Amino acid sequence: MVQKRQDYITWDEYFMGVAYLSAKRSKDPNTQVGSCIVSSDHKILSMGYNGLPRGCSDDMFPWSREGQPLMTKYPFVTHSELNAILNYRGGSLEGATIYVTLFPCNECAKAIIQAGIRTVVYDSDKYADSDATVASKRMFDATGVRYYQYTRTGRKIELEL
Repeated sequence: MVQKRQDYITWDEYFMGVAYLSAKRSKDPNTQVGSCIVSSDHKILSMGYNGLPRGCSDDMFPWSREGQPLMTKYPFVTHSELNAILNYRGGSLEGATIYVTLFPCNECAKAIIQAGIRTVVYDSDKYADSDATVASKRMFDATGVRYYQYTRTGRKIELEL
């Protein structure tokens, strides 16, 4: 009898991998973030990455991190989590899980909570001490949104595209 293969990836590896692949679509020269929203029965519902809103040319808006506010990317870029929520066209996200490569900011946390997403799986928490991240965790704790850091396995997967 032929046995099933044993080296298949876990659900967390799969969905975080999709989030990282989505991040590769970002045109941001500094930070590429990706998200993948998943149903409780392991179906991908939506994906997103940080970038400009539809119709805004990537060549006509700034990508700087510093300078006068309107000369930076911050007033213009939509974060990956919000893009994934807005990209979903199937109805409710109630009870879903979002996999995201960077812990959500406070604005994205509000959208996650309002959308009914109940679990956040994140990889990097490099801004853990920032006001935005502290506010996010406070809101998640207050509303019962579960969050946990993805445990890296060290597995390498190579894709040839």
